[in-house]
Amino acid sequence: MDKLLIRGGRRLQGEVTISGAKNAALPDLCATLLSAEPVTLHNVPRLKDVGTTLKLLGNMGVVHEADAADASTITLDAGQVHTPEAPYELVKTMRASILVLGPLLARFGKARVSLPGGCAIGSRPVDQHIKGLQAMGAQIMVAHGYIEASTPLGNDGQPTRLKGARITTDMVTVTGTENLLMAATLAEGETVLENAAQEPEIVDLANLLIAMGAQIEGQGTHRIRIQGVDRLHGLSGTQAHHIIPDRIETGTFLCAVGAAGGDVTLRRTDADQLEAVIDKLREAGVSLDIGPDWIRVQGKGRPKAVGFRTKEHPGFPTDMQAQFMALNSVAEGTAVIQENIFENRFMHVNELIRLGAKVNVDGHTAVVTGVPQLSGAIVMATDLRASASLVIAGLVAEGETVVDRIYHLDRGYDRMEEKLRGIGADIERVKEA
Repeated sequence: MDKLLIRGGRRLQGEVTISGAKNAALPDLCATLLSAEPVTLHNVPRLKDVGTTLKLLGNMGVVHEADAADASTITLDAGQVHTPEAPYELVKTMRASILVLGPLLARFGKARVSLPGGCAIGSRPVDQHIKGLQAMGAQIMVAHGYIEASTPLGNDGQPTRLKGARITTDMVTVTGTENLLMAATLAEGETVLENAAQEPEIVDLANLLIAMGAQIEGQGTHRIRIQGVDRLHGLSGTQAHHIIPDRIETGTFLCAVGAAGGDVTLRRTDADQLEAVIDKLREAGVSLDIGPDWIRVQGKGRPKAVGFRTKEHPGFPTDMQAQFMALNSVAEGTAVIQENIFENRFMHVNELIRLGAKVNVDGHTAVVTGVPQLSGAIVMATDLRASASLVIAGLVAEGETVVDRIYHLDRGYDRMEEKLRGIGADIERVKEA
C-alpha cells in the first residue's frame, strides 16, 4: 500500500496545471451509454475512479481507446453493449457507479445495478434516483443488494420508452439530478426536474448531452427542463466534448499555498466555479489575482482563521471543508466550521490532531483554534478530501509526515505529489512491498 512522505516547511513556487474535474468526468463517461455511436472526451483526468468507471463500462461491452498523443483524450463506443449490469465487485469501490442506472434504463429499457453499499463520509441514499425513475414509468425492485429496473413491454414484446414527468426530489442530490437528467434525454415527452442540483458539473453534463442532440434548458438552476428525443448521436473531431477544470483540485492547491506560503499560478482553471472558496480565502488574507483561465495565489505569513458553513452550490462546497480546516489549523485566531451535507465528514479531525492541530467537534460543528506550528507524524487518510487535508497539513508541519492509505487520494487527484513536487514541495511516494 502506497504512502506519501512529506518533509514540511517549504514555500511553494511556480505553476500547476489543473486537470479535468473528477465529478464531471464520471457522469460524462456514463453518458456515453446513451448513444450507439462513438463519443470523444477531452481533458479526462488520470484517476483511479476514472479507471474503475472505464472497467465498469467495459464489462458491459463499451469499448474505449485513449489518444496515442494525449492520454487525457478518450473515445468510448457503446454500440455493442451486451450486459446492462453493474456488479457489486465494481460498484463497491465507487458510489458514482450508480450513474449507469439512468442511461441503461433509458436506452435499453432494463438495468441491473448493485446498491453502492457503505460510504466513509456518511449516508448517500439512492432512493431519490429510484423515486424519479418510477415517476417516469420504470418498474423497480430492490432485492439481494441490486436495483432491478425495467420499462413495461409493448405490444411487440420490446421494452417501451420512459415517459416524461415532473419530478421534485426531497433533497438536493447531485448524482440524483445527473441520473434523472440522462434518463430524461431519451424519454417520451417533457421531463421537469425540480429542486435540481446546480453544480458546475451538472452544467458540464448537460452541455455534453446537448452536443449529442439532447434538448435541455435550465441547467445550473433549480429547475431543468428536458424534451426527450428518439436518439442521441456521437461526438468526434472538433465536436468532441472538453471536460471542465476540477474546481476542487483548484481549491485544494489554493489552500495549500495559503497555508504553506509561496507564489503559485494555477493554469487551465476557472475561478467562476469556486466563488465561495475564493471569497473565504481572501477573507483569510490570502492574495489572489484572477485571469480568464488562471489564478495566481500568494501566501504571505500566517492566514487569518475563517469560519464557514457547507451548503449546496453555489454555497461553500463540502468537498473543500477538510482542506480549509487544514489551513485554519495554522491560522491566527479561532474558526467555527459547520458541516451541513454529510454527517461523518469530520473523520480527518483526529488525524489533524495527531499533527498538533487544536480542533473540538460537537455534532456537525468543529471549532478550530490555529497554532503557530504543526508537528510531523504518521497519519491515516479516511476518505478522498480528508487525504488532501492531511497533505496540506504535512506541507506546513515541522519534520516528516507520512500519509497512509493514499489510495483514497488517487481516486480523485491526478498525480498530486508530482504537481506539488513541481512547485517546490518535498514530497515523495513510498511503495511498500
